[in-house]
Amino acid sequence: MAITLSGEQAIPAPPLSSRLTPAQVWGIALLTPYLLVFLAFVVYPVGYGLWLARAPSNYVALYNDPIFARAAVNTLIFLVIGINIKMLIALFLSGFFAQQRPWIRWLSVIFILPWAVPSIPTILSVRFMLNPEWGVINHIIFSFTGDDGPNWLNDPTVALTMAIGVHIWKSLPFWTLILMTGRLAISQDLFEAAEVDGASWWQKFRFITWPSMQTLYITCTLLSMIWTLGDFNSVYLLTGGGPADLTHVLSTLGIRYLRLDQLSLAMASIVCAMPFVLPLVYFMMKRLSR
Repeated sequence: MAITLSGEQAIPAPPLSSRLTPAQVWGIALLTPYLLVFLAFVVYPVGYGLWLARAPSNYVALYNDPIFARAAVNTLIFLVIGINIKMLIALFLSGFFAQQRPWIRWLSVIFILPWAVPSIPTILSVRFMLNPEWGVINHIIFSFTGDDGPNWLNDPTVALTMAIGVHIWKSLPFWTLILMTGRLAISQDLFEAAEVDGASWWQKFRFITWPSMQTLYITCTLLSMIWTLGDFNSVYLLTGGGPADLTHVLSTLGIRYLRLDQLSLAMASIVCAMPFVLPLVYFMMKRLSR
């Protein structure tokens, strides 16, 4: 590139390196590896997956597959029922663990263990406990009643309920901790003034706690829904999508197609989750930009 002055000879522009400050050069140098990793492990896999799922025949095959329809319904149940129950429990438990008592601190350490321990051993241990023949739960039922316990994972409704329960149990400590930090950020002067006025605990929650935590609670709920759409551990490790592939969600349905060597259908089933993800991302970013 050259700079041309009127009536004078063209002067070449200085190189880019001479126009950058040392801080800018170091910033570009340090940012480049992260950019390359992002392109290699995010942009390329997503783009390749979309390219594999580009054929309209894939979506016709999904539409004609009854398991896909059941997986979509299960995904909605997971999002609407499971996530909201989890966040409501986390909201009230955050108030319990926010109390300044020594024994609550020790209890919080035990409470956070399910989230801290890896998913595979914890969820598989629950699966072993629910085994109808030698599981500990049915053994306890037989010890007290003399009757054999139910086959917990043989009924689709019960199995999906158990998967939702495991998901709540596994991720509840994390969201309780997040909401607890929101509670601790509220000024104690507001609660002291409300107590002087004779406010009940419900009035304190309704007029002080909830208005202060509403944005955080809704943002956490949307973020939990986004993460849950890509989480297959709770269902796949507990039920494997069974019985008869009736407890699949969209994230585990892709694994089912991969096991059947149908890569394009696996990618198409994951792409079908985008109508769930994009509105959630939009509403979350809209709330955060306020």
